Amino acid sequence: MSTIATTGHTVMNNLHDHDSEYSAYSRRQLLQWSGLGFGALALNVIDAHATQSRAEGQNHAFPSIQPKMPHLTPRAKSIIFLMQTGGVSQMDVLDPKPELNKYDGQQHEIHLEVSSPGNEANRILGSWMKFHKRGQCGMEISEALPNIAGLADDLCLVRSMHTYHNNHLEGWMILSTGKIFQGRPSFGSWISYGLGTDNDSLPAFAVLRDPAGYNPGPYMWAAGWLPPLYGGTEFYAEGTPILNLRSAKDQVPGVQRNNLAYLETLNRLHQQNHPNDVRLETRMVNYELAARMQVNAMKISGTADEPAYIHKLYGLDNLQTRPYGLRCLMARKLVESGVRFVSVFPQEEHTWDSHQNFNDALPMAGATDLPAAGLVRDLKARGLLDETIVVWAGEFGRLPISQGSKGRDHNRNAASCLIAGGGFKPGYIHGETDSLGYKAVENRVSVSDLHATLLHQLGLDHDKLIYKHSGRDETLTDSPVTGATVVREILA
Repeated sequence: MSTIATTGHTVMNNLHDHDSEYSAYSRRQLLQWSGLGFGALALNVIDAHATQSRAEGQNHAFPSIQPKMPHLTPRAKSIIFLMQTGGVSQMDVLDPKPELNKYDGQQHEIHLEVSSPGNEANRILGSWMKFHKRGQCGMEISEALPNIAGLADDLCLVRSMHTYHNNHLEGWMILSTGKIFQGRPSFGSWISYGLGTDNDSLPAFAVLRDPAGYNPGPYMWAAGWLPPLYGGTEFYAEGTPILNLRSAKDQVPGVQRNNLAYLETLNRLHQQNHPNDVRLETRMVNYELAARMQVNAMKISGTADEPAYIHKLYGLDNLQTRPYGLRCLMARKLVESGVRFVSVFPQEEHTWDSHQNFNDALPMAGATDLPAAGLVRDLKARGLLDETIVVWAGEFGRLPISQGSKGRDHNRNAASCLIAGGGFKPGYIHGETDSLGYKAVENRVSVSDLHATLLHQLGLDHDKLIYKHSGRDETLTDSPVTGATVVREILA
C-alpha cells in the first residue's frame, strides 16, 4: 500500500537504545501497545507507557498514533495549515506601506539582499492594491483577499515574520520542518508523534494537495527519522479519498481477510530474522490501519450529503474556487473526525510567486480566498474554531524594490501570516516592518517561534517534545540554536 506504507529510505539510527526492550515482547503485545490491531488488539493499557516514555524524553519503541497525554493543558486539538506557496507579497496583501507609493521609482537608500537577477536598479516599487480597514478592529487588508478581509475580527495578523533563507526550497523546508535540511521530520509528523489521533481509524496527519501542484514534494510531510507511521497520509478531495486503499478488482468476501492473515504470517517470520527493525512493525501497523480506513475514509469523502449553503460557502459551484474549496472542506471533515494536523496546498496552476508582476499572483488569490474564508466561517458555525487553529502562511515575503518592471523578488527578512482560532487573539495585529516593508523591526517572530507557539496551543512544550537521533536529543525548534520562544503576546 503506497500511500501510508513505510518508505524504503527511512531508517531509524537509534534502535540500539531500545534493543532489549523491543525484542522482549511478542508481536501480539506490540500491536496491543500500538492500539492499532483488530478486536482485542485495540487495548489502551500501554498508552500510559508510551506517554511516560515521551515525557521522559525517550523514543517510542512501539510507534503508536493512539491519543497521548500532552505536556500542558491544550487550548486546541488540531491545526489546518493553508500553505501559501510562492511567497506572498506582504506589502500588496497584508502590510500596507504608503511610503512605497510616495517614493515609487526612487532608489532604495540601502542595497537590498536579493535572490535572483533583475533587481540591479534597486528602485522602490509602489503598490497598486487598495487597502481597507475591516471589522471592528480596523485591520487593513488589501482588495486581493476580500473574503478573508471580511473575517478581520476573527484573525490574528502577524506582520513581523522572518525566516532564514531566500530560496523556495529552503523556505519550504524551514516552514515545514524547522530547518533548511531535507530529511528532517515535518511539523505535522512531530504533532502526530507527540499527540497521536483521536480516531484510530484515521491517521493523525493528513495532506491535501493537487498531485501536480506547485510544491517541492513529499519531504514537506515526511516523517524523516521519526518512525514512518508519523508521516503525512495523502487524501484526495474528489473520487477515491486515498489511493491504493482498495483492490482494483472486486474480491470474493473473505479473500482480503485471508490475504492479510497470510501477510501477517510472512511478516512475523521476517521479523524473527530482523527483530529490531521498526520499519517492519510500522508497515504491519499501517496495513491494519488501512483496513479500518477503507470504511472511515469513505465516510468523510464526497459532497453529495452537503447542503447547498456549504457548496456556496466553499465555492464548490465555481470552477475557479472548486478545487481548493474541496480541499478546505475535506480539511474540516478530517479535523472534525479527530485528525490532528492537515496540510492544504493550492492547485497546480496557482502560486504567489510574482517576479514579473504582482498581477501574476491574483489568480492564486482568487482561487483560495473564498474557500479559506469559508473554512474559518464553517468551523466557527460548528463550534470547532475554538479548538482548531487555521494558519495561512507562505515560505517568505517579497521585496519593496522592483524586479524587472512590476515584479518583486524573494525576501526572507519580512513576511505576514494569518492565524484564526485555537486561542489566538482575534482582531489583533502583532509586530511591524520598516516603513518600506523590507525588514521586520518590532516584535519579530521567526518560523521557529511560530512552531513553538503552535505546539504550545496543542499542549506540547517545544523543548520537551524530544526524539533521540544519532545520539542527539532532537526537537522541532532546536531552541538552543534558533532561540525559539512561545509568542505569548498573540495568545488570548
